[in-house]
Amino acid sequence: MGSLDDRVVLVSGGTQGVGLAIAQAALREGARVVVTGRRAHVGEAAAADLSALGDARFVRCDVADVEACRAAVEATVTAHGRVDGLVNAAGFTERGSVLDTTPEMFEQHVAVNLRGPFFLMQAAIGDMVRRGEPGSVVNVLTMSAHGGQPHLAPYSATKAGLAGLTKNAAYAHRFDRVRVNGVNIGWTDSDGEDVIQRRFHDAGDDWREQAAKRLPAGRLATPEDAAGIVVLLLSDASGVVTGSVMDWDQTVVGTSD
Repeated sequence: MGSLDDRVVLVSGGTQGVGLAIAQAALREGARVVVTGRRAHVGEAAAADLSALGDARFVRCDVADVEACRAAVEATVTAHGRVDGLVNAAGFTERGSVLDTTPEMFEQHVAVNLRGPFFLMQAAIGDMVRRGEPGSVVNVLTMSAHGGQPHLAPYSATKAGLAGLTKNAAYAHRFDRVRVNGVNIGWTDSDGEDVIQRRFHDAGDDWREQAAKRLPAGRLATPEDAAGIVVLLLSDASGVVTGSVMDWDQTVVGTSD
């Protein structure tokens, strides 16, 4: 028996990177999974691959569009009758400091990293409450929510906002038995991170090996590593925990390194 047998799980940003790994892990644990993404051809290809693991579907959704977020939850409920779990894995990051971030860049971060997750949660939790059934929400956050690097000012601000929303929603719906938790993901080796390293940091082909030398585990984390803790929080194996924002990283917040 899988830890998510017969659960219906919606994963925003589930067509690539950490979101895709979460979708794969949820399917292996017996869930029926709906993934969202902005690009139809990428999403359809991902869903086709995911279908080898179980019941997987793709719904096109730009999380910056509130109506698209609502429609994604509605499509999930139409297809499966309900939504038991929501993972907010979609995210946007662009380099910008307090001094050079434009209003347009700031608004894009808010739309994807905070507003979209808010309305996905509103729709998904609304379904859980209407049915009177328990559910679980996991928000994929970042260690940068603790403050972050100077060049990640809007990213850090919006993810910190999502961390606060995580606790607010958990408190609001604790007696509805809807658990809401977050995971502050650390430095993870994904296709998106490879693009970022090359685009913004002039990284060469050996950037992973160079990074690994500076890390306690001797390697970067992987999307599959992150997926494990997210699936745990979706499942009954995480018990009664709610309102938790967990640091999932090799660094220790508050230390000098």
